Amino acid sequence: MNRQDFRSFTRIEVRWAEVDAQKIVFNAHYLMYADVAITNYWRQLAIPYEAGFASLGGELFVKKASTVYHGSATLGDVLDVGIRCVKQGNTSLQFEAGIFRGMELLNTVELVYVFADAATQTPRPVPQAMRDLLTAYEAGQEVVTLRSGSWNDLGRDAERLRLAVFVREQGVPREIEIDELDPVARHVVLFNGLNQPVATGRLVSDVPGVGRIGRMAVDRSVRGGRWGRMVLESLMDAARDRGDKEIVLHAQRHAEAFYLRAGFTPVGEPYEEAGIPHITMCKVL
Repeated sequence: MNRQDFRSFTRIEVRWAEVDAQKIVFNAHYLMYADVAITNYWRQLAIPYEAGFASLGGELFVKKASTVYHGSATLGDVLDVGIRCVKQGNTSLQFEAGIFRGMELLNTVELVYVFADAATQTPRPVPQAMRDLLTAYEAGQEVVTLRSGSWNDLGRDAERLRLAVFVREQGVPREIEIDELDPVARHVVLFNGLNQPVATGRLVSDVPGVGRIGRMAVDRSVRGGRWGRMVLESLMDAARDRGDKEIVLHAQRHAEAFYLRAGFTPVGEPYEEAGIPHITMCKVL
């Protein structure tokens, strides 16, 4: 087993609570590391676990979990945990985890899950949509689709995400969130392999040649991936295509680093918008 065998990685730093008196990771924690990585695996497939599996009509239940120890992780080590799906049965999925310190393989984990009815735990065949998604991901293919269009085209899906993120999660009044600019804006929605919307944003124009990006929202259960960046880049491409020379946006302060990495620069002083700290940022196209 080698690092290059995996597409999905999760980085974990060994903490004090995970080691024994010799500062070596207690053996049971390797299963915990694999479980953290499998959770991130679904995030990298853009699958919100609860909503995604509800749409498939079942959930995954662990049938088998086993480990093989090749070396010892110690306090302060930075581990990369690779996860891959290696076998699809009729009702089961088999995953392998490789836990690496640099290029050194410390531990391998085998996990076998059974797809079953959530209430009765009765096994069911793994849905074809899930099979196709796993096969595509492990083959290195893209597992999401970006759609760009009008409010008439994408409004229902964009609104669902924005209400979940801004209204229910952040407490923004609905009458502020859904406004008069939506019907004239360019909207982008990112859909996962189950055709569920997981990220969105819009592009408007206040003055000629300057686009304004806003209403950037990502489903909370798949944040930390690349989905927000894909929406942002799609909106910037749309601004370039229509001849804009500059992009501005009102960034929530907690997301400022995200926009800095995308090449945006803060302008002016921070302020509050809908009771949330913001800062204006811009980028020359």
